[in-house]
Amino acid sequence: MLKHKNFLIVLSSPSGAGKTSISRQLIKNDKQIALSISCTTRAIRKGEKDKKDYDFIKEKSFNEMITKDELLEHANVFGNLYGTPKNKVLALTKKNKDVLFDIDWQGFQQLKQNEFDVVGIFILPPSKKELARRLDKRGRDTKEEVGNRMKLAQSEISHFLEYDYIVVNDDLEKSVKNILSIIETERHKRDRLINLTKFIDKFRF
Repeated sequence: MLKHKNFLIVLSSPSGAGKTSISRQLIKNDKQIALSISCTTRAIRKGEKDKKDYDFIKEKSFNEMITKDELLEHANVFGNLYGTPKNKVLALTKKNKDVLFDIDWQGFQQLKQNEFDVVGIFILPPSKKELARRLDKRGRDTKEEVGNRMKLAQSEISHFLEYDYIVVNDDLEKSVKNILSIIETERHKRDRLINLTKFIDKFRF
């Protein structure tokens, strides 16, 4: 059976476009995908669990990780710091996992500057109006925060052309299916296959 070099899968989108829900379904449906857990300095929210949703740490610890070059990528979002610990990603790839990232365009650009093989997928909402409705429906943010997220969304969406694939999330099930197909296709790219020549030798007469 052909094997592939493990790679990083980045899902980016403005808040409310559905990347977190999609990420959960991808992990559930494809056991070869592992989720990268980011560390953050923001406060833990109701329903979240430390080490599962995020690794919640103090700003001093976060800055020490930056100084020691222990983060693959990091960004400041609404005054809170987010980053990806390098050692945890390496541990997952050693387990033969393709690693899924739920990060923004800043993190995607930084990951591409590292030695890893990265595939970027940008998730768009069906419309601006639908995005605002989803943010309001979450009930997690104040009206002011929703307004700030909508302003940020315009900036985030302006980067979608930097990604390898674009998916419009008008239906969660369909979007998950499309992204699973993208990932499976990437696994079969010739340049990503391991020992292809040796495998082909089996068919020589």
